[in-house]
Amino acid sequence: MRVEFEVLGPVTARDAAGRPIPLKGPRHRAVLARLLVARRRVVPVPRLVADLWEDEPPAGAVPALRTFVAALRRALEPDRPPRTPARLLVTEGPGYALRADPGTVDAERFSSAVAAATTPDALAAALALWRGPAYADVADAPWARAERTRLGELRLHAVERRAALLLDRGSAAEAVPDLDAHVTEHPWREDGWRLLALALYRSGRQGDALAVLRRARTLLVEQLGVDPGPALRRLEADILAQAGSLAGGGTVERVWEETAAAYDRTVAGGSRARLESTVGLLRELALTGGAGLLAARGHRPSAVAAAEELGDPELTARVIGAYDVPAIWTRVDDPEQAARVVAAAERTLAALPPDAAPAARARLLATIAVEVRGAPTERAGVAAREAVALARELGDARLLAFALNGLFMQTFDRAGLAGRRDGIGAELVALAARHGLPAYEILGHLIRMQAHAARGDFPGADRHAAAADRLAERHDRPLVAVFTQWYAALRRAERGPVAEAEAAYRAAAERLSGAGMPGLERGLLPLALLCLRIRHGLPWEDPAAAGEEPDWGPYAPWTRPLLLLARGADTEAAAALRALPPPPRDLLYEAMWCLTAKAAAAVGDLETLHRARTALAPAAGELAGAGSGLLTLGPVTGYL
Repeated sequence: MRVEFEVLGPVTARDAAGRPIPLKGPRHRAVLARLLVARRRVVPVPRLVADLWEDEPPAGAVPALRTFVAALRRALEPDRPPRTPARLLVTEGPGYALRADPGTVDAERFSSAVAAATTPDALAAALALWRGPAYADVADAPWARAERTRLGELRLHAVERRAALLLDRGSAAEAVPDLDAHVTEHPWREDGWRLLALALYRSGRQGDALAVLRRARTLLVEQLGVDPGPALRRLEADILAQAGSLAGGGTVERVWEETAAAYDRTVAGGSRARLESTVGLLRELALTGGAGLLAARGHRPSAVAAAEELGDPELTARVIGAYDVPAIWTRVDDPEQAARVVAAAERTLAALPPDAAPAARARLLATIAVEVRGAPTERAGVAAREAVALARELGDARLLAFALNGLFMQTFDRAGLAGRRDGIGAELVALAARHGLPAYEILGHLIRMQAHAARGDFPGADRHAAAADRLAERHDRPLVAVFTQWYAALRRAERGPVAEAEAAYRAAAERLSGAGMPGLERGLLPLALLCLRIRHGLPWEDPAAAGEEPDWGPYAPWTRPLLLLARGADTEAAAALRALPPPPRDLLYEAMWCLTAKAAAAVGDLETLHRARTALAPAAGELAGAGSGLLTLGPVTGYL
């Protein structure tokens, strides 16, 4: 049975028909809220007890907690047969976790909707999910404070972003009522005051706009003891001068609106030209990062499906191949979507007529090579090499850059291939610089940054990181800073001190949040912090022992033996090693083998040590993990 959870207001649960599920007393709601705050991670029993009873827990706290959990299980899964495992509220390891299905928690739907929204209506729909303050039942609980703050801040940001979008489309008067209520409730939000004054001015209410700015000044001075910031001061001066820039619709916006209107008038809806133009826009949208990348990824399958429905293989090839967004990370963000795109590319390849343009075939092959990551296959490798050969023969620089990106993704068939990847990066930099392809020039520098870091050449890696940052600033590519900031954290991790490196990693993780790259984000911070301690010979700790349970993401199988060893569970660690699959063939291949070797040495697992040595031997001259540009475990020779 599907259960929906609501936390944007009082904490509630609803069944598949939308009926409220009785949750009994406040302690039951508090347990449910605490597990929802954990976002599917395990919360150890001692931590739950400490959070539920903030003062001294009573003697029977643990049995009472089990009673609350049992009652919640009966409420959430009333049809579960006796003595069968729970599906939702599960017991795992040292505690409990709520394994809510994706899309069933309103806070998660709200966050995703805000990230993907590009229109005022979309943001209004997201804001409609709110029924009051988040986690209203546990408003005073310290453990809920950070999540309540995060969600509340996201809501305020959504209100202001919706107003800005209304202003952009010329609906200033429509934005005024909500903004007026917004600044009344949150008088410290200077951007809210700025937007309200601008909306009033564009509605022909210059006097009201000035009055609002003066009211903002009074409240800020009297309540916070600060003067208005430069944005409010500049707006007031512009209103007094009736500056032309306040009218909205600058040159760039005007050109965009006029061109888009002309396109709508002249290009028929549902036409092939419109479909191909859409994919071009999706590609550019993906390069903006964050919400743009999420939106582009979300719409891409629909474009491919629409092309296939038209029954024109060459059109479908162009639609699939036009999404040549440079890719640096070797784990896809959405594996299911990637598999669907690869399947569509293979179908289209088979359907292409003999006289089809070679470029169409090359783009499909390059797409397959780019989308198959972390698990190189013979097919993907062959596709990459064939795409490169076709692109060279055609003399198509952009197509060659795309194909080289695919070839890079297929250079992980064994350890120690940083030199080969550096060669691909060097060709990309030279090719892209000659032909004005800044996105691929950036990709080339990032590949070379990784490769130089793998070989311990940090001055060289620094030069390529700086070059990537310069190009990103010039061409407005915000995602580049995610990778260069993580590289800077890696540099600190390699030379120490540990405290500074840990702070750098946490700051880098903050930038990664909301960047639209779950394939990179999930599990990366705890992995980097674990590797940092190992690199500097410090004892690693199991976060669960401190009441934390980080999401290790895809790296969980390779970190689990070490965490078990930290708990003193040597027998379980040995069993986990025996069940461990080979690491994925990606940028962290050597790092995962080194973690495996360290655990195997601790338990005396000679067979696993032999496999690790065989796998790592080709990388004897490299730094384990540094080829990712994200983390380091030190020289591979230390593990050999």
